[in-house]
Amino acid sequence: MSLLQSLTKITARSKKRLGRGYGSGKGGHTSSRGQKGQTSRVGSKIPLWFEGGQLPGVKKYPMIRGKGRFSVLNPTAEINLTDLEKMPVTEITLETLKLHKVIEKGFKKAKIVNSGTLTKKLSVKGVKASAQAVEAIQKLGGSVE
Repeated sequence: MSLLQSLTKITARSKKRLGRGYGSGKGGHTSSRGQKGQTSRVGSKIPLWFEGGQLPGVKKYPMIRGKGRFSVLNPTAEINLTDLEKMPVTEITLETLKLHKVIEKGFKKAKIVNSGTLTKKLSVKGVKASAQAVEAIQKLGGSVE
C-alpha cells in the first residue's frame, strides 16, 4: 500500500466567485445573475415579503381572516362556586371580584360556572352565571341579577 492511498480524502471545494468573468468557472459576463433586471445589479436587496409593489400578503391576511379575530381582546373570566365561597363579602360584582383578586384587572366580563360547592347566601349583580350556577345560588336563598 502506497503512501498516497493512506491519506484522507479532501472533498471540500472552494466557493465559486461570482462576477469575475469567464475564468471564474461560473459563466460569462452575467455570472449566474440572469439577464438585466433589479436582481442582476450590484447592491440589490429586495425584502422577502416584497411583491413588486402590489399589496403584500402580510397586509392582506388580517382582512381575509375577518372581524372575529378581535374576540380574543375581550375574554370572559370563568369563576367557580368554590372561588365565591372563599370571598369574605356576600354581594358579588365585577369590581369586588377584581378587588379580592379572584379575577385579573384586565377582564371586562365574567361568568360563574357550576363547579365546586357553595354553602353561604350570596347576591350576584352584573355578572353572568350558568343556569346550574343560578340554581345553586338560589337554592341557598341568594339572588342573581
